[in-house]
Amino acid sequence: MPQRVRVPLRIIVGFYSDAAVSVYTKVAALERRKTGCEAGVAYLSALLGISRSTVERALTQLMRPAPDDDIAEVTSYRRTLPGGTGTTAVRRVRAVSRAEHGAWVPTRAAEALNPRQLRAYAALAYATATGHHITLADLGQVLRHRSGRAAGQPLDPRSVRRILRALEDLGWISVDRRAGYRGRHLYTVHDEPVQAPLTADLDEGSGADLGEGSLASKEHHLTDSPDDPPAAALDIRRRREQVVARGPVENPTEPPPVRRGYAGPELTLAPRIWRVLEPVHELLPGLSPYVVRELARAVGRQLDEGQEPERVRQRLGHRYAAMLMSAEPICDPGRWLLGAAVVRRGCGLTGCESGRIWRTGAPCEVCAHLRAVDGQRPPGQPSGPRRPAYPRPPGRWHECESCGAPSRQPLADGLCLPCRPANDLLRSLR
Repeated sequence: MPQRVRVPLRIIVGFYSDAAVSVYTKVAALERRKTGCEAGVAYLSALLGISRSTVERALTQLMRPAPDDDIAEVTSYRRTLPGGTGTTAVRRVRAVSRAEHGAWVPTRAAEALNPRQLRAYAALAYATATGHHITLADLGQVLRHRSGRAAGQPLDPRSVRRILRALEDLGWISVDRRAGYRGRHLYTVHDEPVQAPLTADLDEGSGADLGEGSLASKEHHLTDSPDDPPAAALDIRRRREQVVARGPVENPTEPPPVRRGYAGPELTLAPRIWRVLEPVHELLPGLSPYVVRELARAVGRQLDEGQEPERVRQRLGHRYAAMLMSAEPICDPGRWLLGAAVVRRGCGLTGCESGRIWRTGAPCEVCAHLRAVDGQRPPGQPSGPRRPAYPRPPGRWHECESCGAPSRQPLADGLCLPCRPANDLLRSLR
């Protein structure tokens, strides 16, 4: 098990420089000895791979009280005699309680990573330990610019992505892309660098796949024996004969451009969206990615408004069952899902579901008032303002009695196709 130290969260996300995180990690590791950390500035500089002046500035920053809470992280006791002789100073870190937030960082990471990479690694270690689905913007707030004109501003996502890619290439983290909450990346932090295993060829020669040894047509003489003279001293290079076309040359026709397919990440749905869409799972394989994305966004907006997942799921199941019982099949599943199945019907109250309160089942008072004021607006109408009554030629238009949608063809029972399954379901429940 590699040695690890607990770095306080205030150092990772605070005003301290990137080098201060590396210096604190190494001092905390060496301070576990009975005599404390007796390493000098030159020794710390050689271990961390940074300059002596950077180590001195980091130690000064850690030994001074912080401007926000007046807490000093490192204390130093000088042991130099007045004549200039003696031993190096003894440094100790502040005793951190278990109640204080912090991240466990292996001491080997402080030597293998540069200060900015170590800070990103410590932030990922804390996020994974606490179960936070961290984003590039969140890491940019931690990895701020520490100098220059942009000092104090967050790092842009492109720079953060470059740092994470370097940590992944070095084997300190593993990234599962688009596998987390709302399509975020999932990060796995390793205590030791993990590298991909090397695969060796079991057959003979470097060209074992072809079954005949090496792929080279002629071996180099220096590879066989260093005593042989080089090939350049024995052979004379001859110019190849150039073939020049004497007759007319026809330019070949260019092949048609090949349209490359989409090579980006595949569409993924969040677990909560997938559970809500369970009643209509059999309709999703035939839909385009655009329609599935719009359907997921519509469901996500309703869940963010405060609607219960079981409520939206039951709504989809009832309307899909009513459509299956009707004689008319679903010609366009995507249009039906977006325009009829997922739409909430009722008044402007979030708890209203087709004229009834979802939690209690009692009739909605707002819908009852609207029916009393305007009898042409039943509770089955979708929420939102009514469309304005535009002048239409008499005798050529028909309107749905439920939602008021216009139609050039006569409507059976006075209802349009999206409103008919919901009306039949209400009748069966009654």
